[in-house]
Amino acid sequence: MTNTQEKFIIPIGPQHPALKEPGHFEFTVDGEVVTDASVRLGYAHRGIEKATESRNWIQNLYLLERICGICSHIHAMAYSLGVEKLAGVTVPPRAQVIRTIVAEMERLHSHLMWLGVAAHEAGFDTLFMYSWRDREVLMDVLEALTGNRVNYSANVLGGVKFDIDAAQRDTLLRALDTLEARSAHYLNIVTNDVVFVRRTRGVGITTTEQAERLGLVGPTARASGVTRDIRIDAPYAAYGDVPVKLVVQQVGDLEARFIVRLEELAESCRVIRACLDALPPGDLTTKVPRRIPKGETISRVEAPRGELFYFIKSSGGDMPERIKVRTPTMCNMASVPVLAVGHQLADIPMIVAGIDPCFSCNDRSTTVRNDEAWTWERLCQYGIEYYRRQP
Repeated sequence: MTNTQEKFIIPIGPQHPALKEPGHFEFTVDGEVVTDASVRLGYAHRGIEKATESRNWIQNLYLLERICGICSHIHAMAYSLGVEKLAGVTVPPRAQVIRTIVAEMERLHSHLMWLGVAAHEAGFDTLFMYSWRDREVLMDVLEALTGNRVNYSANVLGGVKFDIDAAQRDTLLRALDTLEARSAHYLNIVTNDVVFVRRTRGVGITTTEQAERLGLVGPTARASGVTRDIRIDAPYAAYGDVPVKLVVQQVGDLEARFIVRLEELAESCRVIRACLDALPPGDLTTKVPRRIPKGETISRVEAPRGELFYFIKSSGGDMPERIKVRTPTMCNMASVPVLAVGHQLADIPMIVAGIDPCFSCNDRSTTVRNDEAWTWERLCQYGIEYYRRQP
């Protein structure tokens, strides 16, 4: 704790017990109440975007998959969809359905992991251990299907590398039965446990107008009444044939963010069942040229944390000219300095965990001066207006 011009500043990070990954926060406090906040990212910078320019299209598939271990499949999927669009190839329907199944399994994996981490920040370690135990059920199925528990490597350019047979289908359905029951149990806990509700209800409220202005995405935005989901707004893979029900809450507090993610667990289970029932026969891959035609494109998908945006540019060779990745944490992190003000210092770990941050996903350094010229809200609004101007 330091005293600067009679202001007490509490630094948290980049290495801190409340953070599982490196990030630096500074909270100005008056007693136990936060009066100002700032965040600095970039400690996990690995230069992946630059590294893609010296690797061919196939090598980049496995490099980009490692941007985030929890979202590895959706990164590879977003990249594959963009490259396939540039190449002008059509992926077989069976491969598209399998991609969708793995994407929803990854969403289940991510939300269960987040539930445990958020419960731990609230001091509810029993919920943490039980949710991570149930997460193992899903990871075992992912390992049985793909051979890996984290970086699944399910995608190849032009399709997928594995099929789902009858035995694997039955194993997955049994796992879904277990997860659906456990998800309903967890939803009951987070909405009825008196101690837990005191840590979440009415804490970190983000209105719909604030969520839109700050550019929030994913479950964090939908918990504030923002009706936006890329799977619905711009369907990709098999989502056009297997519609997704939008899960949304209006309150915008931490409790709403728990409810949205837990209800999304049940919805993901339903989508996976529908995909298994609609799994068409056919090939798993189609041929993609080694040299991708000259051009540029964007690819948008709904990662577990929100919209994942890829810009891909090809000069006509066997390596990309430019790949730009915008991850959902970069959007949602803007809300933390805003929400922190006015809350107790003890609420800060829960507010940070509430957006489900992935510091490794940022993979870039950003410094924002909190002065009259560039506030967090103005910066985010600038970004929103910029993307809306794009064709």
